[in-house]
Amino acid sequence: MQAKDSNPPDGGYGWVVVVSAFMVMGLTVAVLKTFGLFFVEIQQHFDELASTTSWITSVTIAVFHLGAPVASSLCVQYTHRTVVITGGLLAFSGMVLGYFGLNMVWMYATTGFLQGLGISFSWTPAISIVSHYFSKKRALANAIASAGECAFAFTFGPFFQWLISQYGWKGALLIIGGIQLNICVCGVLMRPLASSCLLEASLCETETPPGNGASRIDKEDKSPIVHKTFNWMLVRRPEFVLYAIFGILAAMSFFVPPLFLVPLSYSLGIDEAWTASLLSILAMVDFGGRLLCGWYANLHVTKTIHLLAMTITLISTSLMLLPLANNYLSLAIFTGFYGFFFGTTVAIHITVLADVVGMREFDSALGLFMLIRSTGGFVGPPLAGLIVDMAGDYRAGFYMAGATLVLSAGFLVILDRLQERKKRGSQTKTKTEKSTLPYPSLHLLKHQ
Repeated sequence: MQAKDSNPPDGGYGWVVVVSAFMVMGLTVAVLKTFGLFFVEIQQHFDELASTTSWITSVTIAVFHLGAPVASSLCVQYTHRTVVITGGLLAFSGMVLGYFGLNMVWMYATTGFLQGLGISFSWTPAISIVSHYFSKKRALANAIASAGECAFAFTFGPFFQWLISQYGWKGALLIIGGIQLNICVCGVLMRPLASSCLLEASLCETETPPGNGASRIDKEDKSPIVHKTFNWMLVRRPEFVLYAIFGILAAMSFFVPPLFLVPLSYSLGIDEAWTASLLSILAMVDFGGRLLCGWYANLHVTKTIHLLAMTITLISTSLMLLPLANNYLSLAIFTGFYGFFFGTTVAIHITVLADVVGMREFDSALGLFMLIRSTGGFVGPPLAGLIVDMAGDYRAGFYMAGATLVLSAGFLVILDRLQERKKRGSQTKTKTEKSTLPYPSLHLLKHQ
């Protein structure tokens, strides 16, 4: 079990960790986002139905989310570096074994299960260690790290398409697997923070003179933070539960727009080439939104949970307006607004989680949050598809996503009110305790 230093460096080598996390985001989530380019190739090779082939991506997404608590637990028990390296090897193995393409079940097990587990074991500790290295600049650091997903997704689309045309889909999987080995290099660069052993922590407590409250508090502040392997009891904390509900509702919405954006553009009679450019616009403005919001959050002008509630409201507004588009230009403008505000949300939602639970429980909270949030990701697209089928119009999916985000923002408001009420209660209790303390000077006068 590792003990983390309670004072993050907020810079220095931390920026090397951020760049490493930036690369990990690109080599994991960006690969997952662009894997749809292999869909038709794999479907035609095995002569399977589209629904059968789509299970490859579904298994990857499922294992990615379900593996997060395991990855968090391993980070606490070993180190973030070890788990990231393991994730890189798993991702590499999934792609390389997928090269053999024996049958569809084989693809589920390799490019589905192994790749998903590799992404989970790489993504979770990478985003976690960034939060450990930064405190005041945590929002900016997380924004830069998460931007790797957008930067790589923008380039991977045409690159993967070229690989498939040159080497076939099997050869492309082999090459991509080799590229993903760089995750291991990034993991090596994720140096653990300075730690102290548990014995030193216990010595700090035993050396504290009895009755010396100030000295005891000072020792506790400087002692290392010791994490449990995994804390399932977080579900008993109202703050975490409220934020988890927000995560479920947000995930129900976030997977919908990319799913229906292309079909909506086709229904408007927009050419395929112009439709593809919408995805590029989405990636570019997403990238800009993450960096800009991270920079603004780092100024500490606005409380991060207030900023998150504002960005969620703006996303829902853009989703409600997007269906009003009737040509390429208007669709591109509304898509740009959605992508930008989506980027701002992704930039700070992990920072808000750290603020809600504290760094002592952050590793456990991140894994548990990912696990709970996955239910929204699973339910959202099928529910939106059902609504689209009933309405007979792709616009209905965007309205559903916007309405769900408005509901999720309500839980952020409730969470903020709860935190403020607890803060006021704590301040009132402290003042009361101070007012009831005996006056040492009067006590001494009585004995003179």
